[in-house]
Amino acid sequence: MAGAPLLALDVGGTKIAVGLVDTDGTLVHRDQLPTPDGDAEAVWAVAEQLIGAATRVAGGDVAGVGIASAGPIDLRNGTVSPINITAWQRFPLMERVGGVTGRDVRLGGDGLCMALGEQWRGAARDAQFLLGMVVSTGIGGGLVLDGTPYDGRTGNAGHVGHVVVDPEGGPCTCGGHGCVETVASGPHLAQWARDHGWAAPPEADAKELADAARRGDAVALRAFRRGATAVAATIASVAAVCDLDLVVIGGGVAKSGALLFDPLREALASYAGLTFIRDISVVPAALGGDAGLVGAAKLAMSV
Repeated sequence: MAGAPLLALDVGGTKIAVGLVDTDGTLVHRDQLPTPDGDAEAVWAVAEQLIGAATRVAGGDVAGVGIASAGPIDLRNGTVSPINITAWQRFPLMERVGGVTGRDVRLGGDGLCMALGEQWRGAARDAQFLLGMVVSTGIGGGLVLDGTPYDGRTGNAGHVGHVVVDPEGGPCTCGGHGCVETVASGPHLAQWARDHGWAAPPEADAKELADAARRGDAVALRAFRRGATAVAATIASVAAVCDLDLVVIGGGVAKSGALLFDPLREALASYAGLTFIRDISVVPAALGGDAGLVGAAKLAMSV
C-alpha cells in the first residue's frame, strides 16, 4: 500500500461500516458493527470506535476522509438526519468525523456513494449517465450525470426510494405515501406477503421470502413481481428525466438475483416507451456492500 490510505465511513440504519481504500480504489481494510437503537451519542460512539480502529490500522494517518450516509443529508451544514436512525436529527457528522481524524471530510448520500463506487471499480465502469439503486431495508439512490456525481442543491438528489409509484398507497416513513420504498423494500415485501397468505413468522424477512419463492411459493413469487414492477416504474421515470444509459442495483433484496431482475426487466420493457430509454441496461452491483465505502473514498479524493 503506497502512501496513506483513504478512510471511508458508511452509515446505515442496520450497520455502520468503515474501510481503508487505496487511491486506486482497492479496499484494503473493512470492519462494521450494528447500528444501535440508543440515543444520538450511542450511535456516534459506534462510528467513533470504528474510525479509531481503522486509523490505527492505517498507522495513525489517512490521506482523506469520505462519508456515505443514509439520508436526508444537509451538505451546507454537514449534518445528517437518516430516516432509519431516528436518534440522529441534524446530527453534525462531518464536524464529529473531522474532529477525530484531523482531516477535511467529504459527505455524500449512501446512494450517491454506491453509484460512484460502482462507476469507479464495479459494474458501471466508464458509465456517464448512471443511476445507482440500493434495494434493502429501505430504497436509496444516487446519480452520476455526464461522468460526475450529482448531489443537487442540498445533497439529496437521486433519492429515488421516494418516487411515488402508487398515489393511493400506504404511508411512508418519509411522511409521504405510495413511495416505491413502501412496495419494494425488504420489510414491505415480506409484510405484503404475510398479509396475502404467506405462512411465515412475523420476524421472517426478505431473505426468507426469497427462499420461499425459489421453492415455488406462489405468494412469495407475487410479492417479488409486485416489488420488481414498482422498481421498474421508478427506473423508467428517472431515466426519462435524466436520460440515463445504465442502472446498477445493489442491496439485500438485489441479492435475490433473478427473482428481482427477471420481472423487473420484463416490466421495464412496458414502461420504457420513449425511444431514448428503451435500451437502458439494468445490472446487478458488482461490489456488494462495499460499494458505498469505495464511493465515499472516491469522494474523499476530491477534497
